[in-house]
Amino acid sequence: MRKPLIAAATAIATALSASAATAAEVNVYTTRQPELIQPIFDAFTAQTGIDVNVLYAEKGLIERMKAEGDRSPADLYMTADISNVKAATDAGLTQPHGNATVGEVVPATLRDEAGHWFALTTRARVAYTSKERVAEGEVTTFEDLADPKWRGRICARPGSHSYNLALIAAVIAHHGEADAKVWVEGLRDNLARKPQGNDRAQVKAVWAGECDIAIGNTYYMGKMLEDPEQKEWADSVRVVFPTFEGGGAHVNISGAALTRSAPNKAEAEQLIDFLLSPEAQELYASLNHEYPVRAGVEPSDLVNSWGTFEPDTIGLTEIGSLRGEALKIVEETQFDLGPNS
Repeated sequence: MRKPLIAAATAIATALSASAATAAEVNVYTTRQPELIQPIFDAFTAQTGIDVNVLYAEKGLIERMKAEGDRSPADLYMTADISNVKAATDAGLTQPHGNATVGEVVPATLRDEAGHWFALTTRARVAYTSKERVAEGEVTTFEDLADPKWRGRICARPGSHSYNLALIAAVIAHHGEADAKVWVEGLRDNLARKPQGNDRAQVKAVWAGECDIAIGNTYYMGKMLEDPEQKEWADSVRVVFPTFEGGGAHVNISGAALTRSAPNKAEAEQLIDFLLSPEAQELYASLNHEYPVRAGVEPSDLVNSWGTFEPDTIGLTEIGSLRGEALKIVEETQFDLGPNS
């Protein structure tokens, strides 16, 4: 199974490379799921006539860009997590975008000071709690999730996934590495099963009675409610915005960075302008149920129905820089082996 996937990715990359010299094109490497961003790329092409060639891959894009070096056809790197886009920057694979729209639209807390990366949308990492088995207001902080009272009642995807690494990095930022390790151990011991699956699978597990609390991103709720099969899972839980003690709710981003090679830099700058335009930000809000970064563009009515929250004050740059320490804790605690490991 793996060989056909590698062959397909290689074929796509070859096609991107061959088209890089063609005018009115822009090449995007992204970890984001196609259904989440393709409609936005289609709208950009319809408005500008610029084709967007996309290489989708869940993993390995940073390694691919390293191997390709200055010959990489990639113009824009788009990802669903601060640690990934920060890792690309730290690896020297990006360049300052020089795009005035970014400075005008994206708050300073959601972009790199040197201009290497910036947020396109935000999302909160929340607790999905069973409407039947967890009382409203019973979960209030992330720290509380490590309390033994939740023993055997929590489901999560692997701790080594970028979403959870960012959360653990935020715990480190708030409490230090030693206390963060204790927290991860407590959370591990409270798991109902070995970490597995994606965020939607955690909600399904709550619906199935395997656990009472799941950790996931807000926008998955909107996607599940739109899916006839998954709507029942979504209806079984409520969205809770835990905060850190002395802090706010954990917020992550979908972000982008202009690559170091960028053979179609002018077209990439136009795509950046579009991604931050009111039209694209409204598409992100209505189609993906994400929070727009552009002031004046409101979240969808569905997202607003989940309630409001105060974002945490820990900067995304700090969270991204603590990814290595977070991964070290996950490995030392054997979190991904599950409870009793």
